[in-house]
Amino acid sequence: MRSDDVRSLLHAAVPTAVAGALAAVISAVVAGGKGALGAVIATLLVMLFMGIGFVVLQRTAKSLPHLFQAMGLMLYTAQILLLFVLLAVFKNTTLFNPKAFAITLVATTLVWIGAQTRAHMKAKILYVEPDSTKGDKPENSGPKS
Repeated sequence: MRSDDVRSLLHAAVPTAVAGALAAVISAVVAGGKGALGAVIATLLVMLFMGIGFVVLQRTAKSLPHLFQAMGLMLYTAQILLLFVLLAVFKNTTLFNPKAFAITLVATTLVWIGAQTRAHMKAKILYVEPDSTKGDKPENSGPKS
């Protein structure tokens, strides 16, 4: 993974972790220990799913650039559907507070997507990668005087 990809991943993961920690504190105050546990589990799941999706998307961009946009749309759709499945599966759990889990899951997902969007907008991405292995300068193809 390139260093700018790692930087983009960190720019999305750090705000998500901060939002998750804030949600855990709020959930602990409102719903007790089970609320905090639900918030922590939700934050970890969002960071895991979104992080894996980010890595898959970067590998797709590198190896199959013509599929990048379609893969990105499909990947985000699959991630959102998977998170909804998790909400449905853990709706009646007694392991942790399901409301704190659900609210944190949605909130940290939105934070991740917003932070990743902001990181992409701020990144200075080259449209064309120059070939740095050659030291040759391109020939002047303009008119000769």
